[in-house]
Amino acid sequence: MDTAAALFGGFTEEQIRRYGRHIILPEIGGQGQRRLLDSRVLLIGAGGLGSPNALYLGAAGIGTIGIVDDDVVESSNLQRQVAHTTADIGRSKVESAAEAIRAINPDVNVITYKTRITSANALDIIRDYDLVVDGCDSFATRYLVNDACVMLGRTDIYGSIFRFEGQVSVFAPRQGPCYRCLFPQPPPAGMVPTCQEAGVLGILPGIVGLMQANEAVKHLLGIGRTLAGRLLLFDALDMSFRTMTVRRDPQCPVCGDNPEITELIDYEEFCDVHF
Repeated sequence: MDTAAALFGGFTEEQIRRYGRHIILPEIGGQGQRRLLDSRVLLIGAGGLGSPNALYLGAAGIGTIGIVDDDVVESSNLQRQVAHTTADIGRSKVESAAEAIRAINPDVNVITYKTRITSANALDIIRDYDLVVDGCDSFATRYLVNDACVMLGRTDIYGSIFRFEGQVSVFAPRQGPCYRCLFPQPPPAGMVPTCQEAGVLGILPGIVGLMQANEAVKHLLGIGRTLAGRLLLFDALDMSFRTMTVRRDPQCPVCGDNPEITELIDYEEFCDVHF
């Protein structure tokens, strides 16, 4: 091992060059970068929010990134889903995103799950990861991911987008509220239009997704103040940020003092989703 590698905690020369701007930060250093390389992060979705998370968490040196998505790349995705290219149209999104991550950083072990996350597989998939970044666009999936994370004691980095507006929060068990504390009940079916129905500014998921990635790295490193207990609201039209305090609900059926929901339920039925 050369002198530089010894000084920087056993990193290879290539890793010292790659992660040098992290390593020289006192808040991260070699120990923090090693922690990132040893971390395991699961991305729910490889679309608008999943794409920037995949690229930047991969570049940051998250050692293992799992990606769950059963969709394929379509031309309409390319306005905002930057992990994919025109050449990827028709390919599985998880395969396309995995290839993009590996092209940026060969240090990263990418595990793909070409499937929907459901009540039948969520616990088995999530339990292998340190935290979850939720980039889905389905209320049923958000409640599912939240409940599974609470049951497993995993942190859920939440993000959502609508037209020109975005939201970000961190739901960390035993450190603050969960998604159900913020939204006890889903909106009535059909009340909130999808991006396909209402449209979305293509840049918005990039901004929101990067805020999720930032929260994920901070949480893994134990630095700064995360958004646990707070909901960040972003409006791209007037470039404004607002932060709301969110408190844990002692009566929450999942994370409350006497939880009523102790196993995963039928979330499509809970959200009145009909396929």
